[in-house]
Amino acid sequence: MLQKIWTYLEEIASGVIFAIGIFLIFYGVVMRYIMNDPQAWVEEVARYSIIWGTFLGFGMALKHNQHIQVDILFDKLNKPMQFILNIVATVLSILFCLIYTYYGFVLVENRYTSGMVSLDVGIPMWVVYLILPISGVLFLLRFIERLVNILRRKDEEYANPLN
Repeated sequence: MLQKIWTYLEEIASGVIFAIGIFLIFYGVVMRYIMNDPQAWVEEVARYSIIWGTFLGFGMALKHNQHIQVDILFDKLNKPMQFILNIVATVLSILFCLIYTYYGFVLVENRYTSGMVSLDVGIPMWVVYLILPISGVLFLLRFIERLVNILRRKDEEYANPLN
């Protein structure tokens, strides 16, 4: 139940924030070319919204196994070797997420103490960079979930949009 709620919230948050960015781009085009009244803040907020929506979507893509992967070698291996390679790749990914999250926190702390703000809107830059540790933790949790599923020998679900 908790996992379904987590997945639902992750999908809603990334989708809504990304959609806000797309809407703001549309609004900016309308204001600039139809109303002849360009809004300086629109591009900045749209950029940050799309970045946040994309970074929140990392874990969701991993859950549905939609990240880019090169499996030319993997498909030629026997099942025990595929199992071992899956474990090694997932453990390395967990280590990457730990490093990514740590340095994301370091960057947020540096931006917080510096007092930097964005140029047009004045958003504190630590808020903008906060997506790095947040997405790192969410991505880390998805990789841990994947590792548990691999160790339990639970089959992965492939979300193929063409089917």
